[in-house]
Amino acid sequence: MKSLGNMMPLKKIRAFGTFLSIVLIVLSSTVSVAADRTRKLLDLVDIQGVRSNQLIGYGLVVGLDGSGDKTRQTQFTSQSLKNMLRQLGVQLPSNVDPKLKNVAAVSVTATLPPFTRPGQSIDVTVSSIGDAVSLKGGVLLQTQLKGADGNVYALAQGSLLVSGYSVDGKTGSSVTSNVPTVGRIPDGGIVERSVPGSFQYGQNIVLSLKSPNFTTARNIVESVNNIYGAKTAWALDGAVVEISAPADPSQRVVWMAALENLDVNIGRTPARVIINSRSGTVVMNEHVRVKPAAVSHGNLVVTIRESLTASQPGSNYGDGAQAGKTVVLPQTNIQVDEQQQRIVMMPGSSSLQDVINAVNSVGATPTDLMAVLQALKRAGALEAELVVI
Repeated sequence: MKSLGNMMPLKKIRAFGTFLSIVLIVLSSTVSVAADRTRKLLDLVDIQGVRSNQLIGYGLVVGLDGSGDKTRQTQFTSQSLKNMLRQLGVQLPSNVDPKLKNVAAVSVTATLPPFTRPGQSIDVTVSSIGDAVSLKGGVLLQTQLKGADGNVYALAQGSLLVSGYSVDGKTGSSVTSNVPTVGRIPDGGIVERSVPGSFQYGQNIVLSLKSPNFTTARNIVESVNNIYGAKTAWALDGAVVEISAPADPSQRVVWMAALENLDVNIGRTPARVIINSRSGTVVMNEHVRVKPAAVSHGNLVVTIRESLTASQPGSNYGDGAQAGKTVVLPQTNIQVDEQQQRIVMMPGSSSLQDVINAVNSVGATPTDLMAVLQALKRAGALEAELVVI
């Protein structure tokens, strides 16, 4: 057993324990930050030759409860119905116009996922293109879905699922919820033709970064080369990375399965503020900074009230003159109200929370916030890219 004189003093032990706690906190924070900057390779890139394709078609929805196309402006619905009946062996006279309220002309859209083979099912979306009130309860007749090249890749048919509804009263009043003129058919499309891809061919696999960044492209190359050897991957620019791949398709699938789960440190994204002027939405990323600035924001409210008054002259003048006529005179009252706002000093900030606190100190509403941010950008106090969408 060691003597007490050989042991570390109590004060030094506490000091060492405090220092060790600080080191652990710093290390844990560093690990947390590093983890936040790490993503799977599959989340960062798109694989060239592996993509979806959009399909579109024109068809008819039948079985509607009087909520289909009605007016004369939607004559294409009647023409489409007559053409369909003619193909089924029913010949209508040329002077007959079948104005059926239970039929609606629709556009049918779908997305063909990559590697889809004939016989598989896909979801389709059906949208009215006429004056139909609702597609609820309707059935889509067989519709060809074509790609951009004009070829038929799928056939769609089935009962619609419509989440909205519309109810009309006899006095002209109506109640509408959601959008009753758009519906979906889960697994309503059957694939008839597959789209050939380039993934199985070529010596290299091309990866396209979803958010082009030179640092991220370099980190992808380093992560792949560190595991699979030098010159396995190389970057063409900040958006494209090429990787050597086996020629055998089965081996290429195994190769890509291993690459998809590879951890990659992402690069720093540019400081950016996104403003949606239509909805009043403002979004800032973590890199936004503000330099010291003085801001004063107030609202100027102009109220205009118009009213009508009657000028009624007297009826007895005493000298035999005729009585005057009543005249309607407009009156306009304009009131200007300017709210008094003090000047707020916005200190320089080093974090997104400081920016939020500084902007909130001005007391601006979400709509006014857009004007404040634009003014800060023009004054050179906002260190971020301002994007208005």
